[in-house]
Amino acid sequence: MTAEATSSAVRSPVIVTRNGATATLTLNRPSRKNAIDDQGWRLLGDALESLATDDAVRVVIVTGAEGNFCAGADLGSQPRDEHPVSRMRRVGNIAIALSELPKPVIAKVEGVAAGAGWNLALACDFVVASTSARFSQIFARRGLSIDFGGSWLLPRLVGLQQAKRLAMLAEMISAGEAQELGLVTWVRPEDELAGFVTELALRLAALPPVALAQSKALLQQGTTQTLREAIDNESRAQAVNLATEDAPAAFRAFLEKAEPPAYTGRWALR
Repeated sequence: MTAEATSSAVRSPVIVTRNGATATLTLNRPSRKNAIDDQGWRLLGDALESLATDDAVRVVIVTGAEGNFCAGADLGSQPRDEHPVSRMRRVGNIAIALSELPKPVIAKVEGVAAGAGWNLALACDFVVASTSARFSQIFARRGLSIDFGGSWLLPRLVGLQQAKRLAMLAEMISAGEAQELGLVTWVRPEDELAGFVTELALRLAALPPVALAQSKALLQQGTTQTLREAIDNESRAQAVNLATEDAPAAFRAFLEKAEPPAYTGRWALR
């Protein structure tokens, strides 16, 4: 990377890097605890749109630069000529794009995750936090109501009463308490966090991508479906899996007591 490119990357509020089949989205405004400004929202949306259709990327990591995850939206950077409803719809569409990204997403959380920043982490499939991470649905302290999907995510993750507590009191809670509530998947010491997340990404990248994408979608859709609807969708999903190279290869490996195959997700029917 040239000095000019490096300088440009440093200035960008969202940096996308790749290592094999893993893409990392880094929120990069450390002087503002990685609060997301208008440019950052646009770049984040563009990155998610690109990654959704990039078959070379099997896993996405979302993290923040220099010791914090994300302090939420930068309220001082909102464009004055855009109607608040239009702006919130645009930001809300990013929450939907992240939640529906057809590949596993890991939130790697250090330091502060507040407001939309916490809900950004909750929209990921796994949340791995350092022992020093802190979380708050800080909206009420700013005279605002919950957003970035928090009103949908929190009741489903912790139940209605705990969701009301978190949203209305806007308390700052520890990584340990967040894990007890089911809002953090794993907590690791700071010096183990990076290695743990890298290993998790490698494990996920080695699994069948089409099957993982469908399981993710089925689980999320299942929260609002009847049992009959969920089973119908599961049946259609399995038909798709059986039409890829992955399911037959996995069956053969099982029968032959062989090592798991290299999953490709390629369509097998001709």
